[in-house]
Formats: sequence, C-alpha cells, structure tokens
Amino acid sequence: MRAPELQGRGWLNTGGRDVSLADLRGKVVVLDFWTFCCVNCLHVLDELRPLEEKYGDVLVLVGVHSPKFEHEADADALAAAVERYEVHHAVLDDPELVTWKAFAARAWPTLSVIDPEGYVVAQLSGEGHAHGLAVLIEELIAEHEAKGTLHRGNGPYVPPPPPSTALRFPGKVIRLPDGGLLVSDTAHHQLVELDDDLVTERRRIGDGVRGLLDGATPRLSEPQGLVRLPETVAAQVGYDVVVADTVNHALRGLRLRDGGLLTIAGTGQQLRQRVAVEDGARPAAAQDLSSPWDLAWFDDAVVVAMAGSHQLWRFDPVAGSVEVVAGTSAEGVRDGAGQHAWFAQPSGLATSADGETLWIADSETSALRHLRRAPDDPALDGARYEVLTDVGTGLFDFGHVDGKAAEALLQHPLGVTVLPDGSVAVSDTYNGAVRRFDPVVGEVSTLATGLAEPSAAVLDTVDGAPVLVVVESSAHRLTRVAIPAEAQQVDGGARRTQRPPTDLAAGSVALEVAFVPPAGQHLDHRWGDPTRLVVSATPPELLVEGAGAERGLTRQLHLAGDVGEGVLHVSVQAAACDGDPDTGEVPENAACHLYQQDWGIPVRLVDGAPSELTLDLRAT
Repeated sequence: MRAPELQGRGWLNTGGRDVSLADLRGKVVVLDFWTFCCVNCLHVLDELRPLEEKYGDVLVLVGVHSPKFEHEADADALAAAVERYEVHHAVLDDPELVTWKAFAARAWPTLSVIDPEGYVVAQLSGEGHAHGLAVLIEELIAEHEAKGTLHRGNGPYVPPPPPSTALRFPGKVIRLPDGGLLVSDTAHHQLVELDDDLVTERRRIGDGVRGLLDGATPRLSEPQGLVRLPETVAAQVGYDVVVADTVNHALRGLRLRDGGLLTIAGTGQQLRQRVAVEDGARPAAAQDLSSPWDLAWFDDAVVVAMAGSHQLWRFDPVAGSVEVVAGTSAEGVRDGAGQHAWFAQPSGLATSADGETLWIADSETSALRHLRRAPDDPALDGARYEVLTDVGTGLFDFGHVDGKAAEALLQHPLGVTVLPDGSVAVSDTYNGAVRRFDPVVGEVSTLATGLAEPSAAVLDTVDGAPVLVVVESSAHRLTRVAIPAEAQQVDGGARRTQRPPTDLAAGSVALEVAFVPPAGQHLDHRWGDPTRLVVSATPPELLVEGAGAERGLTRQLHLAGDVGEGVLHVSVQAAACDGDPDTGEVPENAACHLYQQDWGIPVRLVDGAPSELTLDLRAT
C-alpha cells in the first residue's frame, strides 16, 4: 500500500523542520515505532545503529515515538530520552498515536519499511530483524537503482548541540565502605566515585567511549545497577562490586583498589533463546544475557533484574555460574512459583534487612513485587522461590494514587530502597516521586514529588536523621530527600494506556502470526515444526479455548463474550536458517536465526467485529 503521511506533534533531530514522505522520496525509509520505557525498543535502537552507518546515503531511519505512559507523552521527557539513548536519526513525536494507527502498528517495537517510491513493503514486529532488514535493504537498493528511483545523499537528521553536565542520566547508586558514593553515569558510559557532598568527584572509571573492554582503562555501555559483595566473597573472587553493564549485556567486576574492571558474566551478545528456571546453572562467562538492569545480594548470590528477558537471574560469583530463578520471559503480572511467574521489565531490586525478602520494581506493569523462598506448599510445584505482587495490576494501568495497596497506583518505577522501619521507598520514575509502601498495614503514601525521573535511592543520615540520596536521572544529579514521620497522601488519578483496543467477535477467533523468512533463508523442518506459539489471557476467563504452548503459527481461540474485554498475551518463536536445510542446499558458514516477539494486545469483544486476528512477526 501507499505509505500514509507522517503526522504528529512535531519533530526532533531535524534542526526544527518538519519532514514529509515527499521529502524522503528516493530513499529506503524504515519507521521504528518505539516508546522510551520499552527495553525491547532500546534493543532495536542498538540493532539499527550498524545499518544507519552502513547505508547512510540511501537509508533514512525515522523513530515514530508512540507513548505508552502519560509521562512519555511529555515533549521534554521525549527530548531527554532521545539524547539519553543516543538516537541519531529524526524522531516524530506522535503522542496521540496518529501515525501508529495509520500504519496499524500493534506492538512496541514495530518496524515499517517504505521503498523509494513511497510504498510499504514490509512490517516487522519485535527484535532480531537486523539481518533480514539488511537483506531487504540490499534488494531495494538494487531494484530502485536499476529503475532510477534511488537517490543517494544525506537524510533529514540534524544533530543537536552536545550537552555538558558532570553526570549525564545517572542510573543507580550505592554507598561505599568509606562513606563515599558510587554512581553509574549511564550516558557517559562511566562509573563515578563521589564524596558525601554528592558533587565532588574522586575518580571516574571508564574512558567514556561506548564499548566492552576490561583492564585499567575499561569501557562500558550504559551501565546501570551496582551491588557490593560481602567482604568474604570479594576476597575470594578478587573484585568488590558487580556492575550491570546493560547495553553490553554483561556483568562486570570492579576492583575498588585500582578501578580495574573485568567481565564476569555475559558474552557481550544479547540473549536470543528463552532460558527457563528448569534449565539450571550455566557457566557465566559463556552465557548470553539480556539487558541486566539492577542487582542485589540475596540468598548468598547476586540476583540480576534481567529486564530484557523479563526475568530474575542468579549469579554465583564464587562458582562463576548463572541461572534463572523466576520468570518465564512472558510479559505481564503472574504470581506464584518462580518457574511460572511473569514479570515485565524488572528494573529495581532491594533486599530486606533480615535477608528474607527481595523487593522488585517491575517497571512495565507499574508494580511493586517481591520474591521470597517458597513455603512448603503443593500448589507451588516444588518451587525454590515464590513471587507475590504488592502494588500494581497489569501492563496498561498506572497513575499516582495513594492509599490501600489494592487501589494504589505507580507509573513505571525503576528503583526500590528498604527504609529503616522495614517499609519500602519506591523510585516512582514517571510520576517524578518517591513513594512508600508499608507492608505491615498494606498502604502506599508519597514521600516526595517534583523530582526529575528518580531511578534509584540509597539510605543516608543527616544530623542523625535518616534521609534518602535519590538519583534524579533527568536532572543529572543526586538529591537528598527527607523521610518524614507522616507521609502525605496523594491521589493524582488513575490512568490507562491510550493504546486503542482491538475489537474482536466473541466466540471463535482465528489467530495467525504472519512470518516470511528473509530472502536466502528457509524455515528449518529437519527436527519438526520450527515455530512455537504460546497464548494466554488476562483475565484468564477471557480465553475459553486455545491457551497454552503448541507448535505452529495459527491457533483457533474461543473468547468468552460475558467477559467483555481483557488482554491477549501471544508469544511466538520461529527458526529460519541460511539456505534450505530441507534440501541440503546450505551455504558455507550458514547460520540459523531465531525470530521471536511477545504481544500484549488489549481486546474488546464487540458484536459484528472481526473473527480473525493477524499479527505480523515478519510480513513482506
């Protein structure tokens, strides 16, 4: 089809000018529908960087920012995110989802490819499409160069002036043994040691260039979480602090004595396979990871908030092993046994003073949750750990509401801190607030508001009184916040993601996931069907038939008309290999590629609505 016009509130990274499709005629255009809360969208930004560089004279990337949360619709917050994540292409600000709807996007992230004559030629959902996208770009270059419809030259991107602050979008902070602070200076790709005045720098670790390099002059890539090891463990392994090197998909070990770094887990490659609790421990140095975001010492090991795979992992520094302890990699809120639980981008961790509870900021569900050792309960299926939710209801509900935990709402929290009385301070990032959950009475209150995207906090004292040192990420600073005896009550109202629901008919609905392998690849049938579809619903009663995991890309569902609305959760995997494995025509150095995507689709059951639902994993 002819590509619809690009419409929104305005443009970033274009030097102040608007961009139309007519301006891009003659170029291969890739629209990246993203939202800056979404870790999968951030993965795609990194996947696209090499393509931007290689095809810069013929390829135009346009980020279409389609917000999920209310905060993400703020123009200043978007501008900060574009800088934070080093987005080096034009970005359309689409807070009303006008262009999102015109291109029938259904998930973050989605890529739409437009040829030099202005026609949509492919729609790709999820991550891992860089190879197939490169093949398609090469085909379009050859076709349109031959037709004379390809125009080489610069695109609309105009880089903004570089900013200058001591810290740039800091992420997490911990207290050091001598009273100083260690901060992950995320956008500078460094770690910074600060004096107790929160300003004076002792030293910087890392040369400030994005990369993965060990040694005395190391390189990092958007580091986030930090945790100090117990002294006895540090003495055994030879490093003192574990660092979540998020965009390198690695854990790094920091020696405080000399600032040296070494890679202790991860290969530098993003995890593409699903790893389950049942798979057990694996050698840490050989295991791919996916956007580790925060860390905590719990149950004699480092627990990792593996935001990219929506799981909690365990790193044993002495054994040098990693394993999944909770989460299936499905995205949503599901409590219970660790091997069956669902998370959605866990991003903050903190251990209770007694070591019995691990608190979790589950950001995409705007939830506060916790992990504990599982009680002896047959319903928990022999689980090692149990997951429970304290605040939050699901992927699409958020707000700023205090009171009883069942009614309280957060908005994309990124950090948790245990307070002296055992309650929990939540860095409620998109509400610009620090909230407090009291587990004894089951209530939420507000400690502070007016903060700039608080992402973490650490306990401190001033004149003997406890305070919080809060990371104000978008203000590029640390700030002390008092902990009042009586917290104020706030009701800023409940919110729901404005993403439109998909209307479907009650009863029988045919689900199909469209997948066309890139040119030169074929589905690998040598060991059976190389595709897998997992379907569930919230609430579960919405889905009368069709739930569960089965091979194939189609499924007949039965939706309960008396439920009315809910969320369909659809996960898909497809394996395609270079050449044609079925015929044996496989090129030298052939590789197999795993394509996968998770959708959480709000649906509304309406009389006369379609009885088919087609989702594009890769459609051309």
